[in-house]
Amino acid sequence: MPALLERMTGWVWSRPYLLLTFTALFWAGNSIAGRAARDVMPPVALAWWRWALAFLLLLPFAWPHLRRDFATLKTHWRWLLLLGALGIGTFNTLLYTGLQTTTAVNGLLLQSMRPALILMLGALVFGEYVRLPQVIGICLSITGALMIILGGDLSSLLELEFNSGDLVICVAVVVWSFYSVLLRKRPAVHPLSFLAATFVIGIVVIAPFYLAEIIDGRLIESSSESWMAIGYVCLFPSLIAYLFFNRGVELLGSAATGLYLNIMPVIGAMLAVFILSEPFRWFHLVGMSLIGAGIFSASRIARQSVEQSIPAAR
Repeated sequence: MPALLERMTGWVWSRPYLLLTFTALFWAGNSIAGRAARDVMPPVALAWWRWALAFLLLLPFAWPHLRRDFATLKTHWRWLLLLGALGIGTFNTLLYTGLQTTTAVNGLLLQSMRPALILMLGALVFGEYVRLPQVIGICLSITGALMIILGGDLSSLLELEFNSGDLVICVAVVVWSFYSVLLRKRPAVHPLSFLAATFVIGIVVIAPFYLAEIIDGRLIESSSESWMAIGYVCLFPSLIAYLFFNRGVELLGSAATGLYLNIMPVIGAMLAVFILSEPFRWFHLVGMSLIGAGIFSASRIARQSVEQSIPAAR
C-alpha cells in the first residue's frame, strides 16, 4: 500500500497541468472566500492568519527538509526575502484589501492579466526577447483589464474615476507577476523547505500591518463565516496550491505556467456568479474576450516551448 501511494504521488507530481488545474480551482476559491468574508474578516487579519496557520500545518512535514537545506537557504536569503515578501506577504494582503470594495468577478478577471505581465516583466528583468505577437498580446490584455476597471464607461478614464478596489488588485497582479518571474532564482532546495521559509517571511512582513489594523479597531468577528474562511484559505490556496504552483513553474517555466493558470478567472467568475450571486455584465465579457485574445497572441511562442517540455516532464 505505501508503495502504491508513493507511485500515485509521483505520477501526480510529474503532471504539471493536473497540478495547475487544482491550483487554479483553489486560487479561484481564495478570491471567493476573501469577498464573502469581507464584512466579518478584515483583509490583513485574513492574510496573516492564512499564512500563520498554513505554516503550522506545514512545519511537521517541512522540518526535516529545513534542517537539511538550512545552509542553502541561508546562502540565498536575499532571494528568499524578496520572494517571500512579494508572493506571500504582499500579494494576498493587497488582494483581500481590493476585494473589500470590488466584486469577486472583477478581481478574478483582472488577475487574467498575469500571463501578459509575466512576459513583459521577463523581458524587462531578464532581457528575454519579446516578439511582435507577444507585444500585441500584452496590449490587448491591458485593454481588456481597462474595460473591466472602467465598467465599460470610457468617460471614467477621462475623468479619472476608478474603483479603488480594482486598482489595488491591479497592483497585486503586478506584484504576483514579479514573484512568478523571479521564482527562477529560488534556491535548489526541497519544495517544502522553500515553502516554509517564504511563509515565515510573509508572516513577518504582514505582522506590522496586522498590528496597525488591530490598533485601528478592525477586529475579526467571531462567526462561522470567519472560521470557515480562515480554514479554507490556510489549507487549499495556501499550502496545497503554492506547492503545486511552484512545482508547475519548475516543470514548465514561469511564462507557460502563468498562461495555463488563466483558466482561474474563468472558473472563479462562474463561482462568483453562482455562489455570491454577483452580476456578470457585458463589459466583463468584452474585457475577458480581449484578455483572452491577448493571451492567445502572446502564447503562440510559449505554447511551442511547452509542447517540447512536456515529454521530458512526464
